[in-house]
Amino acid sequence: MAASLSLLACVPALSQSQPAAQPATVLVAMADPVVVTAARRAQPLSQVLADVSVVDRTAIERSGATSLADLLVQLPGIEMSRNGGPGNTTSVFIRGGESRHVAVYIDGLRVESQSTGGAAWEMLPIEEVDRIEVLRGPAAALYGSDAINGVVQLFTRRGGGPLQAGASLSYGSHATVQARASASGTAGPVDYALSASHGRSDGFNARTTATANPDDDGWRRSGATARIGTQLAPGHRVDLSWLGANLRSQYDSSPAADDTNHHTLRGVNLQWEGAWSASSNTRLQLGQSASTYEARPFFYRTETTLRTVLLQHGLQLGAHHLDLALERREDKLRNPATTYAATLRGARHQDGISLGWRMDIGNHGLQANVRHDRDSEFGSQPTGSLAWGWQLLPAWRLVASAGTAFRAPTLYQRFSEYGNPALEAERSSNLELALRWSAGDSTASATAWRNRVRNLIDFDVPGPCASTDGCYDNVGRARYEGITFAGSTRWAGVALQASATYQEPRNLDLDRQLRRRARVLATLGADGQWGGWGWGVAVRGSGGRFDDAANNQRLGGYVLVDLRLERALLPGLTLEARIDNATDKAYTLARTYATDGRTAQLGLRWALQ
Repeated sequence: MAASLSLLACVPALSQSQPAAQPATVLVAMADPVVVTAARRAQPLSQVLADVSVVDRTAIERSGATSLADLLVQLPGIEMSRNGGPGNTTSVFIRGGESRHVAVYIDGLRVESQSTGGAAWEMLPIEEVDRIEVLRGPAAALYGSDAINGVVQLFTRRGGGPLQAGASLSYGSHATVQARASASGTAGPVDYALSASHGRSDGFNARTTATANPDDDGWRRSGATARIGTQLAPGHRVDLSWLGANLRSQYDSSPAADDTNHHTLRGVNLQWEGAWSASSNTRLQLGQSASTYEARPFFYRTETTLRTVLLQHGLQLGAHHLDLALERREDKLRNPATTYAATLRGARHQDGISLGWRMDIGNHGLQANVRHDRDSEFGSQPTGSLAWGWQLLPAWRLVASAGTAFRAPTLYQRFSEYGNPALEAERSSNLELALRWSAGDSTASATAWRNRVRNLIDFDVPGPCASTDGCYDNVGRARYEGITFAGSTRWAGVALQASATYQEPRNLDLDRQLRRRARVLATLGADGQWGGWGWGVAVRGSGGRFDDAANNQRLGGYVLVDLRLERALLPGLTLEARIDNATDKAYTLARTYATDGRTAQLGLRWALQ
């Protein structure tokens, strides 16, 4: 039985070894893959008690998404806002929570900005990603700071076996070109995986106000990954991976200047895994990510370096599984001097210890996690979670869980000219209940949650900082609550899926709906074959939102329709065509910023046979 609380009704849940035949427009759970993110160790999806979605590489390619955010919003309970086109500032909201309340990892390596907080979603290189796992709900008892509303983990390709190679090339509206090539295999005792990509677009005018530059705002993004590994001895393996990505995008903040963003991301990760016996294993991971953001011609630059060390040991004792982990995280921020502020340098570290326990007896599964983090700035930060699953009937499962989480303020929020050294950590407590049904190719679920956050950090009125424009402060309390209904089935050879989320993301101090988040989200998809063609239809809808905290600036709801066709031309060579926003719907994700109308894309995808 599929174990996602939403049953992944909109999500492809395919293992990497599973042949992926279905397109991404219908994201259907069809297998029981092994997932890592839910317990920070490998386990079958059918045993997972958390709310997890899995997306494989084939689904990513067929989605036609030009950014990670464009793909994630096809999953239940996820929405986004963006200041213009795909290369511009993007926020991703899971269950209505803040964008910075989602922890992001690449191959187990943490990625985030100590300036803005959270990951730069527009920067993350979707072309280099082989698999995505999304955990909805708090996970600080596993991951420490920031995982208040969820975890998104990206996995690059892992080598092994005979040579596998692939390439893709597409061209679309706004002169958008995207290309990717990859190869993986084994050379003697070493397995390898290599990938490179490049994309560019002339874009569209991202801001149509009279005070903004009326030019088109394009983007260019490139990325590469390399991963090598070898078996040191039976049961013992070492992997080394590297990731690089660059993004240059135009945006409008002045009437005449050609304003541009420049992002870079570099990451290196070394991991050793050792199995001492069938019931005992250890993992050691060392990693560093470095990200920069620079704006021109009005100069602004931030540099974040994040180093992590993780030592984790797992032990199976009959029906009990224990996990003990020690983790250290070091953050560094550098803001070179600008016309707005003096040079900012800062550093901090967190040391964490966590213990996880899982027991499966009869029709019941229990999981408990506790963690203690000691932050060099904020001291002791304890968190915990408890989940229970009951297979009450062969096709029915009930899951209940509770968890706490925290997020330490960024170095920029504390020590910049807008900073407040007295900031406290944001803290949350979450309750969750899910009922799931699965029979053959059909699934259905209902998942309800309530997450309360206190000490919410916001950019407030002038106060305890050097700037007269405003300061960061603990000004708020928020409540994220809602329910997601999801289902999938196969009828007359057509895969069908749908989800609907009803939520109340609310600022409790103002008693107002949180900005840029809707109360209703929905997805609907169909996917099949006809006359040698593969086809897909995906529909995504959002209710009305507000662009300001006081709820005076309303953003209307919208429904978007995407269409897809594909056909095999030769063995290993596939022709793909897409039309996104087929009805040319005018809609707004952020006030005064434009969104794209109807767009088309034509591409070829090749895989070595």
